[in-house]
Parts: sequence; structure tokens; C-alpha cells
Amino acid sequence: MRIKRGTTKKKAHKKVLKQAKGYRLSYHRLYRRAKEATLHAGQYNYNHRKKRPAQMRREWIKIISASLYGSGLSYSEFINQLKNKNIELDRKVLAEVAGSNPEHFKQLIAEVS
Repeated sequence: MRIKRGTTKKKAHKKVLKQAKGYRLSYHRLYRRAKEATLHAGQYNYNHRKKRPAQMRREWIKIISASLYGSGLSYSEFINQLKNKNIELDRKVLAEVAGSNPEHFKQLIAEVS
């Protein structure tokens, strides 16, 4: 008996084309192109999920460093003095305080200096 798989194939193709929605040129129209593009996109997504924490840490460091600009302290000196005074605030919290409550951050700088 002959097996017809048209509906199964169409369902699989539609799934891939739905994932490729928004891709440019023929990558959202043609199945072969879309399949290739979604495989690459998935790989990039996986790799970049691993890199995201490091990117966030760099952003926090930039925010803290920018907030220290007028105080006469460099970022490395500030972090070192925090460790010497046993003030255990991570960079995420420091960046949040520097962005949302600058006066509290200035008190922290005064306490450390």
C-alpha cells in the first residue's frame, strides 16, 4: 500500500516557516532556506545565551564607572576599597543604586573613601 505523507510534510514545513517569520529575503518564504536559517539562528541563540551574563557584567561596570566620574575614584580603586571595608555588594546592585539613587551612591562613595 502506498503511503501518502503530504499532510505531515506540510505541517513540518509550516512549522519551520512559522519559526522563520520576519527573516529577510527568501529566508522566510522558501522551506529549504528557512530551515537553514532557523538552524543557524538557534545556534546563535544558544551561544549568545552563554555570553549574556558577561555582557551584563560589562554594562554594570560601565554604569558604576560613569557614576564615579566626579568623585576622584577609579572603578578599580572603588571596588578594592569596598572589599577592604567588607561591604559585599555585587556589581548588579551597585549599578542599580548608581542609576536609581545617586544620592545613596554618593553616601556609599563617602563611606568608602
